[in-house]
Amino acid sequence: MSLVFYSRTDAPEPWREAIGAALPDLPFHVWPDVGDKAAVRYTLVWKPPPGWHTQFPHLEAILSLGAGVDAILTDPDLPAGVPVTRLVDAGLGRQMAEYAAYGVLQFQRRMHEYAQLQRERRWEPLSPIETGACVVGLLGLGVLGAQAARMIAAMGYPVIGCSRTPKRLPGVTCYVAAELDTFLARTNVLVNFLPLTPETEGILDARLFARLPRGAGLVNLARGHHLVDHDLVAALDSGQLGGALLDVFHEEPLAGDHPFWSHPRITVTPHIAAVTLASEAAAQVIANLQRLERGATPFGIVDRSAGY
Repeated sequence: MSLVFYSRTDAPEPWREAIGAALPDLPFHVWPDVGDKAAVRYTLVWKPPPGWHTQFPHLEAILSLGAGVDAILTDPDLPAGVPVTRLVDAGLGRQMAEYAAYGVLQFQRRMHEYAQLQRERRWEPLSPIETGACVVGLLGLGVLGAQAARMIAAMGYPVIGCSRTPKRLPGVTCYVAAELDTFLARTNVLVNFLPLTPETEGILDARLFARLPRGAGLVNLARGHHLVDHDLVAALDSGQLGGALLDVFHEEPLAGDHPFWSHPRITVTPHIAAVTLASEAAAQVIANLQRLERGATPFGIVDRSAGY
């Protein structure tokens, strides 16, 4: 049996070294070298193309190199009955919490406005927004969202969260989906941590933006398909939103002629809110491979019906 690694963005060698040290009898192949396709039992992947997994007739598990699995689950030819696992934290939570906190600071300290004033060469101190008056709303309170909520609350911000199922977090006022309007009405900086599912695709739209306080900030570090691009531009141009920090997009890399690049109230980063580091995530992958080898259930199995 063997494992095949596929990613166009992650270096395979740290993974080969870590997995080889723990499982020396498990051959490690890097696409396009897949070895004997009939011998492949596991894949370790990030955004494989549709239909890619059908070439392995005896596949036993698909291990994602990240917390997101929508690129795998949207494959219409994904083999039925094969478990898909995702990384649960493995260093990603801390990185995403840091990015979210940076976004909150950017809007609360009005740094996005100072960036525009710098471009205009204008020396203009702006009225400060008190930390205690800046309510941070996290849309999605899973493992990653909850970690960000705790970090931001520790910084002194009032933190609220909204999730599909009820949650209880110290220092965080939690809402459920039926209370979304109340949650949005209180939110000065909205941070999106939702998984991408048919129900959440396009959720960041004109209707949602209209329910936020005028001038609110948006941080999207979840998935590009959560956002309706032209609705965001319209909300920023009208002043309904004060600014947006975006790390994920419908198409990546973001096209050079996309209006996000030049909009004065949008900050673009190239999908770097959390980067999978083999040094931090390999232990979790190895543990799952070891469990699979002895017939045990791996950690982080994805519920295909829920989409995460």
